[in-house]
Amino acid sequence: MRFVDSLVSMLLTTFLGVMALSCAPDDPIDEVEESPRAAWTTPPPSVIEASSRVVAFADVHGDYEAARAVLQLAELIDGENQWIGGTTIAVQTGDQLDRGDGERAILDLFESLSEQAWQAGGGFYPLLGNHETMNVELDFRYVTTGGWAEFADIEYDPTDSTVMSYQESHRGRVAAFKPGGPYARMLAGHNLAMQVGDTVFVHGGILTTHAETGLAVINSEVQAWMRGEADAPNAWIHSDTAPVWTRDYSNDPDSSDCAELSATLSLLGASRMVVGHTVQNTANPACNDQVWLMDVGMAAHYGGSPAALEITEAGVNILNSEDR
Repeated sequence: MRFVDSLVSMLLTTFLGVMALSCAPDDPIDEVEESPRAAWTTPPPSVIEASSRVVAFADVHGDYEAARAVLQLAELIDGENQWIGGTTIAVQTGDQLDRGDGERAILDLFESLSEQAWQAGGGFYPLLGNHETMNVELDFRYVTTGGWAEFADIEYDPTDSTVMSYQESHRGRVAAFKPGGPYARMLAGHNLAMQVGDTVFVHGGILTTHAETGLAVINSEVQAWMRGEADAPNAWIHSDTAPVWTRDYSNDPDSSDCAELSATLSLLGASRMVVGHTVQNTANPACNDQVWLMDVGMAAHYGGSPAALEITEAGVNILNSEDR
């Protein structure tokens, strides 16, 4: 009886403690929700099963309204930025940053949707593009005036020589994106490349050498660097043939490019690849539908219109705003 009494007492104490925390007026969870959520989340797997509906879209480059427009086009959010995609799995193939003034709003929206989609039994996965890796490298050549201002309130260490080497109005962004910074840690919660069912998603392209290394290895090395735990993995972020930089499949691929693509897909056990990075007049397939080119320049910087890719049991379909 003494053991039972102790067990009941322990359970009652735990329950009351949880209730007290949930009712506390100064709940610290409310404060946590205002900072980058992915700073403490585990990155998603590199390979996951597909759902009955998979959606993809590409570069949004700091255009918050374009990002919302393509999400609504694909029936993933409502007018209040709430996830309505149910069990849909959606992948954004990178380049959320640069060329526009709405970058922080985009990053925060995408983090919110990642959580909402997961709770609904679906998934929303923003990937890393070359402009995300550039910002973590502190390559800010494509940042707008508004892009600097967006991150001006990020606190920084006045003894940090890297941050202090920039003018005062730029230091918040530097602190945000330098390896280990709050928004670099947010990005470290994302994959650089991902396979959903038989479809591979990446910003630039996966080549055979990347497939032989493995998507999980590439992702983990890039994520460790962004967290400030490792040196920059140059092969994955710098080279012209890096997954975030190559245009082999998106810039008028020839027969040798298509042969490379076919070999890569075979290594990965996949049927197709979806890429962004190179602006197209319209979303279109190449290499006998083995690669889908989805960067339609929808951001204001380019003046294009939103487009998304939908993969279902019925096949692959391009969603255009003029069709709705």
